[in-house]
Amino acid sequence: MQIGVAYSESANQVWLSIEVPDDTTVLTAIERSGVLRMFPGIDLTTQKVGIFGRLVRLDAVLRAGDRVEIYRPITCDPQTVPRREGAGGEEDE
Repeated sequence: MQIGVAYSESANQVWLSIEVPDDTTVLTAIERSGVLRMFPGIDLTTQKVGIFGRLVRLDAVLRAGDRVEIYRPITCDPQTVPRREGAGGEEDE
């Protein structure tokens, strides 16, 4: 079955389309994709992964057409980032 594996860093991003057997797990797909060799800084013991934006475990079984996403850790402190006015969707008066 055909699936995708996506990962992005600030200056480099990759989206790989690979063929895997049925009943392949997220971890196996990531390993087979070669993305861990391309980005040796990926640490699957701490980084979260998902399928189409929904967090999943590494042992989740994939379905044809799934896109596995490896998420980077947050690199800024949300308390130090200025809040945008009207960020709640309300219009300013």
